[in-house]
Amino acid sequence: MMSEQDGEKTDFTVKLNEGSKVKRVIGIVSGKGGVGKSLVTSLMAVMMRKEGYSIAILDSDLTGPSIPKAFGIREKATGGKDGIYPVKSKTGIGIMSINLLLPVDTDPVVWRGPILAGTVKQFWSEVIWGDVDYMFIDMPPGTGDVPLTVFQSLPMDGIIIVTSPQELVSMIVTKAVKMAEMMKIPILGVVENMAYFQCPSCKQQHNLFGESHIEDVAGSHGLEVLARLPIDPQLAQACDMGKIEDYQATGLDKAVQILKALEGK
Repeated sequence: MMSEQDGEKTDFTVKLNEGSKVKRVIGIVSGKGGVGKSLVTSLMAVMMRKEGYSIAILDSDLTGPSIPKAFGIREKATGGKDGIYPVKSKTGIGIMSINLLLPVDTDPVVWRGPILAGTVKQFWSEVIWGDVDYMFIDMPPGTGDVPLTVFQSLPMDGIIIVTSPQELVSMIVTKAVKMAEMMKIPILGVVENMAYFQCPSCKQQHNLFGESHIEDVAGSHGLEVLARLPIDPQLAQACDMGKIEDYQATGLDKAVQILKALEGK
């Protein structure tokens, strides 16, 4: 990613580790926290892995990492003279998260923006990812240092915006869209998480967070709604137990097809 400063172009791109080859990089983003970016990241990784692809997750949410827990990973990352090795999940998904480097998972990461951003760049340049078909980057919320660093430093093939059916949805999506447009990053579509709850007895859908306006909001930006994911207690339990790979994911099939279509580009 090039940036203009005083008439000169500055190159912020970071070189990938020599022991790695990453074909496609997909960011999972949102304008605010608590909407389920890590959940969507994990589900997309699991579904694409089941399609037979080599998958990796770079957890760039350094102050709120949750990817290792969802996959039941308790061991720490190891390294050698050539770099750091990601921890492999049960199905072979390569994962790097700050929690895999901290002595204690609950230790807070109280770092300033530049250090956070530098750590994310190291995850790209110093981790030996191997051959990866699709890397998913779980982004921290908002438009701060780390999202900016990822957009500028890594070869992004596109982003998926995650939101929820609340009154702030329009502002959340708009912020994410505008940042992506500024960075010239393609937007693959929008996923609405916690869209509804379906009663297991009567099968009726209940809009616990209000009526959805995602179609209108996405349409106003010319974006496609890739999925409306329900509130699913079984999914929440799978994440808490570290068994996200055992969960039979549905609802993200359109997103999977869009990612598979990137292979021909």
